Amino acid sequence: MNNNNKMGSDPIPQQQQEIEIEGGGGQLSPSSSGYAGGIGSSSNSNPSSEIESSEIQHGENNSTSNGVVYDSASWVPGKRHDDEVSSTLQAIISFVENGGDCVNFVRAGKHQLLVILTKSVNRCFEKNPKFDMTPLLGGTDVVFSSLIHSFSWNPAAFLHAYTCLPLAYPTRQAAGAILQDVADSGVLFAILMCKHKVVSLVGAQKASLHPDDMLLLANFVLSSESFRTSESFSPICLPRYNPMAFLYAYVHFLDVETYLMLLTTSSDAFFHLKDCRIRIEMVLLKSNVLSEVQMSLLEGGLYVEDLPIDPSPRSGYLSPHLGHHRPGTESPSRCRDANPGIGGPAGLWHFIYRSINLDQYVSSEFSSPINSSHQQKRLYRAYQKLYASMHDKGTGPHKTQFRRDENYVLLCWITQDFELYAAFDPLADKALAIKTCNRVCQWVRDVENDIFLLGASPFSW
Repeated sequence: MNNNNKMGSDPIPQQQQEIEIEGGGGQLSPSSSGYAGGIGSSSNSNPSSEIESSEIQHGENNSTSNGVVYDSASWVPGKRHDDEVSSTLQAIISFVENGGDCVNFVRAGKHQLLVILTKSVNRCFEKNPKFDMTPLLGGTDVVFSSLIHSFSWNPAAFLHAYTCLPLAYPTRQAAGAILQDVADSGVLFAILMCKHKVVSLVGAQKASLHPDDMLLLANFVLSSESFRTSESFSPICLPRYNPMAFLYAYVHFLDVETYLMLLTTSSDAFFHLKDCRIRIEMVLLKSNVLSEVQMSLLEGGLYVEDLPIDPSPRSGYLSPHLGHHRPGTESPSRCRDANPGIGGPAGLWHFIYRSINLDQYVSSEFSSPINSSHQQKRLYRAYQKLYASMHDKGTGPHKTQFRRDENYVLLCWITQDFELYAAFDPLADKALAIKTCNRVCQWVRDVENDIFLLGASPFSW
């Protein structure tokens, strides 16, 4: 068994790539994960309360993903590729068009480029093949660039789940109560967020909001500085909710990082939503929710260095803000088997825990040695490959997988209730890594009231 599989982001050699171009009217049905996963050797054992060493197999996956928006006028909004790539795409499109066909997608190895046009833009091109779509997309380059950038750093993009800002349970409940009041007054969705993390969200009866739509909403707001300077009311299409219609989003920043989104189907609801926002803001200020949000943002969430030996809230070492100690206390339950400055126990560097029932995830804060943007991006790419391999419909779904290379030891465990992705020091002991993952899962369950939005899954309101 070879444990030295390289998981770097080196491209597939050109001579080994099989390029497939599909044209015509055939429709494409991409996988729900959005990534083309490679075949890996992994376990299909039934889920259990604890992961065992015998359940874990080694695997390898070399798929990667990226994004680009492109038109036949050779303009690339949010361009993140070399001109050589753009020229190649232009040549492929022109070659197929000369044969009387159109490109639906291009597949090279495990990579796939989708070609998508709205009906209205397509009609413009039918009337005038030289039509310049740039004016129609004015200002969207910033939004596209931000969205493409999120594929490299935001786990929500490949997990199809959202994350919550860590908050004390009573504080989150207080925020949810006032949001529910306005939802009962004709608002379709009310969402309170801090950066890309959810503080609270509620929806009208039988209304559901997919995590992918929440990713688009957060990107839409955070990629434009204009939202920060004044309240706004904008039409927006959420494809998971209804790809054929617009909702109207009222957006207002309550402070530098915290903002409120109120969604409605009515195009003339601006003043009603403004009144709702005033009521919400008044209650949030009086109940100190906004100050608690700012404190949580500054202090962070879960740290691998704080993983307890006995992860129980009764141990007393956790403060009201996760990942920090109460002043003047030091509990023996705190782990002591990690060397200072190099992660947590057994060489644990980072983890992501996804609750399948809630469609939410929590990830540990980055610390040494994964403290640079380059190292963090490389880790997320490794997670993406692992996710694609675990969810490969051709050979899975898999339950467990263990990988070792020169950068990490990666361990993934999937049950009916959760998914766990963990990164360890490349020299980490396998048995200790498994034991540590079991402790991480117990720790998350013990503090779930503070890190998850319970009772408000977007699919079960």
